[in-house]
Amino acid sequence: MAHLDLTRDVVDLTADLCDIESVSHGEQELADAVEVGLRAVPHLRIDRDGNTIVARTDFGRDERVVLAGHLDTVPLTDPPNLPTRRVEDLIVGRGTTDMKGGVAVQLALAATVTEPTRDITFVFYDCEEIDEEFNGLRRIVAQHPEWLAADFAVLLEPTNGGIEGGCKGTLRADIATKGIRAHSARPWNGHNAIHDAGPVLDTLAAYQPETVTVDGLDYHEALGAVGISGGIAGNVIPDRCVVTVNYRFAPDKTGQEAYAHVCSLFSGYDVSLGDCADGARPGLDTPAAQSFVAALGLPVTAKEGWTDVARFSALGVPAVNFGPGDPNLAHTDDERCPVQQITDAYTALRRWLTA
Repeated sequence: MAHLDLTRDVVDLTADLCDIESVSHGEQELADAVEVGLRAVPHLRIDRDGNTIVARTDFGRDERVVLAGHLDTVPLTDPPNLPTRRVEDLIVGRGTTDMKGGVAVQLALAATVTEPTRDITFVFYDCEEIDEEFNGLRRIVAQHPEWLAADFAVLLEPTNGGIEGGCKGTLRADIATKGIRAHSARPWNGHNAIHDAGPVLDTLAAYQPETVTVDGLDYHEALGAVGISGGIAGNVIPDRCVVTVNYRFAPDKTGQEAYAHVCSLFSGYDVSLGDCADGARPGLDTPAAQSFVAALGLPVTAKEGWTDVARFSALGVPAVNFGPGDPNLAHTDDERCPVQQITDAYTALRRWLTA
C-alpha cells in the first residue's frame, strides 16, 4: 500500500499525492494512504464513508472550521502526465493544480497544527470530477451532515492564491419550439420548428446580464446557448427544435427563482428545467469569515463559477474558496502549480488556525 509522510515539506507531499493515481472512481489507494496517515496523528478523530475521510479535532474550542478538498483527478494524458516533476519554480503533473496542492496543505496542517485556536474538521472526498450523483461531499451532506457542522468552511480548490467568496448558481434549461413534420419538397404542408428558434437566439444575443452585489462582492451573471438540436433527416421539415441554455446566476436568488427568470424571458415557449444547483452566499458578515480574511490579509473577490462551497452553504455554513494553483490550468495536459503558492497557502492557513 502507498505510504504518505504528512510531516514532509508540503511541496514534496504534493508530489507524493499526485504520484498516487486517483482518477475518479479510482481513489481507494490514495484514500487508504490518507486514512493511515491521519490515524497516526493523535489529536484527530477519523471517520470514513467509502473513499471519503473526515478527520476532526475535539478540543472544545468556541469555533469550528472546515478545510475541504477532493482526492480525485480527471484522467491522465497519453503519454501520462505523471510522475510529477519540478521545473524551476513549478511542480508539473496531473493533480498539481486541481487539487492535490490544496490537499497537501490540508494534510500538512492536520499533522502539524497540534494546538489550534479553533477546532478543525478536515474533509477529503471522492468523485468530484464526475457526475454529481457520485460526489463524496454530496453523499456526506445527505448521510452524515453532522460531520460537517461548523461555523465556517474553506474549500481548497485552486484560486491562484486569492480568496473567492461563495459561488454562482447554475442551471440548464431546454427551450423547445414546435412545428409540423412534412416532406422538405413540400414545406407548405408543414411548419419548420428550427426556423421558429430564431427569436430564441435573438433574445439570447440581445440579453444584457446583470452584475449583482452580494455581501460586498460583485457576481457577473451570464446566460447563453450551449446547444441546439432539431431535425431527423435531410428531407424532412422538423417538427421540434430545442435550444439548451446555461444560466449562471448570482447567489442572491435560488435555483427556482433563476428558472422563473428564464421562463419569463421565453414566455410562450416550452421551457423545461434540466440540471440546477443553487449558488452560495459568501457570508462575509460572520465573525468566522471576518477573522479568516483578516488573518490572511488578502482581498476577496466573487467566485464566478460553481463549486462545492454551495453544499456547505446549504447546511448553513458560510464558505469561501482558497487554494494554490491557477484554475485556468486545471485539467490541462501541462497542469502545473507554482511551489510558492503551495507554501504560501500552508503558511497563511497555519497563521489563521493558530492566531
